[in-house]
Amino acid sequence: MTESENGLRERLVDVGVELLAAEGPAALTLREIARRAGVSHGAPRRHFPTHLELLSAIARRGFADLAERVRHTPVSGTCARPRAQVAALARTYLEFALENPGMYELMFRHDLLESGHLGLRDTSLPLFALLAGLVGEVRPEADARRTAGALWANLHGIAQLWRWRSLQLALDSEDIGPLLDAALAAHLGPEDGR
Repeated sequence: MTESENGLRERLVDVGVELLAAEGPAALTLREIARRAGVSHGAPRRHFPTHLELLSAIARRGFADLAERVRHTPVSGTCARPRAQVAALARTYLEFALENPGMYELMFRHDLLESGHLGLRDTSLPLFALLAGLVGEVRPEADARRTAGALWANLHGIAQLWRWRSLQLALDSEDIGPLLDAALAAHLGPEDGR
């Protein structure tokens, strides 16, 4: 692939990311992305033979952004306990979800995405493995993957319901912190120094 072809490929993904942020997943058509990128409606097909492949490339960018945030997640102390690391990762995840609702929605629609294409699984699964590893350190007696999956599902639900303002109404609170603490306690048990 020549540099100009690679540049067009990246520009199409950039435009898709911008369109997703502005208008949500429903706006991500090949035709609209091509129009906003200033190319013919057939040009994206040279780089992304299917619409799903373009969506996957856009979602991969989201996973890369989330992974970068996770790498830079501030955790108190250089030898932070695993539970503190899980709490920091959970907060980072919720912040990402609330700040990037369109991208967040697309990223987790594996039913729509070509998960095996463009390294999407290679970008998303290590994040879950990190969470499961930390959960295993906090709760060595538990099935770490299942517990991490339940925690992830809980965080996903919190993100969705918070974005829709349902939790604020039900809890009469604008502070997500106590809700996150309750989710962590439900899945990890009470804090005991781990």
